[in-house]
Amino acid sequence: MAQVRDDLVRLLLSRIRDVQDHPKPGIVFKDITPLLADPEAFSALTDALAAFCREQGATKVVGLEARGFILAAPVAVRAGLGFVPVRKAGKLPGATLSQRYDLEYGSAEMEIHAEDLSGTDRVLVIDDVLATGGTAEASLRLIRRSGAQVAGLAVLMELNFLGGRERILPVLDGAPYQALVTV
Repeated sequence: MAQVRDDLVRLLLSRIRDVQDHPKPGIVFKDITPLLADPEAFSALTDALAAFCREQGATKVVGLEARGFILAAPVAVRAGLGFVPVRKAGKLPGATLSQRYDLEYGSAEMEIHAEDLSGTDRVLVIDDVLATGGTAEASLRLIRRSGAQVAGLAVLMELNFLGGRERILPVLDGAPYQALVTV
């Protein structure tokens, strides 16, 4: 896992707001909208993630629905790479690959356009938060099923107490993982 500069961590943390009892009592929601609204913080975040893309030799950036799109698209532009969305089932037109994954109560499904990745691609997955790791795991499996290589996974924030890292490290199969902030 790449080392993240202390000044970057302080800047990002200073722009992430805790919202008590959202979406339900007892939950502390980590709101990244103040970070997105601050051009200095958003630019620093984008630069750090774009540098990680370049370090891993990525050729494409995958963003996970929905907040992952907000982070991954400008990273792809900054790194000079293509952007590919991974969406909830039924949202993409045309031929797709899909991957089911388990949630705390039930299951969900993610999809990617079948033609957006090829065997020559090295794909870096970007999301806002790694919580339990279900969506990240599903996206990594989708990328491999497309024939592309996984270049790594990068997230703005890891919620360490939910154990997502333990779930995704075996699926990364040696590809690098970076969390800019861990709480």
